[in-house]
Amino acid sequence: MLNIIFMGTPDFAVATLEALLGWPGGRVVAVVTAPDRPAGRGRQLQASAVKAAAEGHGLPVLQPTNLKSPEFQAELKSYGADLQVVVAFRMLPEAVWAMPRLGSINIHASLLPQYRGAAPINWALIRGETETGVSSFFLRHEIDTGDLIFQDRVAILPEDDFGTLYTKLQHAGALLARRSVEALAAGTAPSLPQQMDGDLRPAPKISKETGRLDLTQSAVDLVNLVRGLSPVPTAFAPLPDGRTLKIFRAGALPAGSQEEPGTWATDGRRYLRVRAADGWLDLLDVQAEGKKRMSVEEFLRGNKLVF
Repeated sequence: MLNIIFMGTPDFAVATLEALLGWPGGRVVAVVTAPDRPAGRGRQLQASAVKAAAEGHGLPVLQPTNLKSPEFQAELKSYGADLQVVVAFRMLPEAVWAMPRLGSINIHASLLPQYRGAAPINWALIRGETETGVSSFFLRHEIDTGDLIFQDRVAILPEDDFGTLYTKLQHAGALLARRSVEALAAGTAPSLPQQMDGDLRPAPKISKETGRLDLTQSAVDLVNLVRGLSPVPTAFAPLPDGRTLKIFRAGALPAGSQEEPGTWATDGRRYLRVRAADGWLDLLDVQAEGKKRMSVEEFLRGNKLVF
């Protein structure tokens, strides 16, 4: 039976932890996650989703602030893990990822080597991909570059946004992790070098400015940006009256005239559109400052816009 240490922080990682806890061939001996952080209006300390799940199963939880700390590394070593499984955690120093006899594996939400980086789900949607997936690989020095074990493909549907694709990949990643540790336990896991150059698309961290609509882009590209950032952190654009409008869902419409990009149009009741480079971005679900998310029809009922 494999002794496993699990490392992860957000709820994306919880499904994999649960899958490993249900595997009869192994035993999760400890969980490593981020320290509790202030959250909400009261700035109360809040545990990570992984910590909450681990404590629910009575597992020991380690929350190091410094992964290079000799005290943390000594405590980690004391669990005698055969393998470490990492999902949505921090970059590990070699002394940590090389500690178990079978090393450490990571579950990444893309078909590596495409979309290496912090935000693979967002960028696959923003780039208009119709397929993505999950990859398991051995941790090495450079982030997301270790030898591949397995990959599973996941279709991206036209109606998918970050929220729906996140859920699909969360569950696909859990199944992939289970299959990967089974192969490692059996000694049958492949180790395939990744492509390191060529036409590779990165997945850098999403910033607030990523969501600002550039209306010189095509309407389809803007729809994909909206999908890739919905429901969080959300695409946005300034209305002509200066208010910022968050956009959760939108469509692309052809242009029948030659308005300048950035021109707004509405009938005051049913539609609100903004001109992109080659057509109209038709807004469907929006949120004004200080308001809740609503359909464009609801928004227009409470807001008389004059352009």
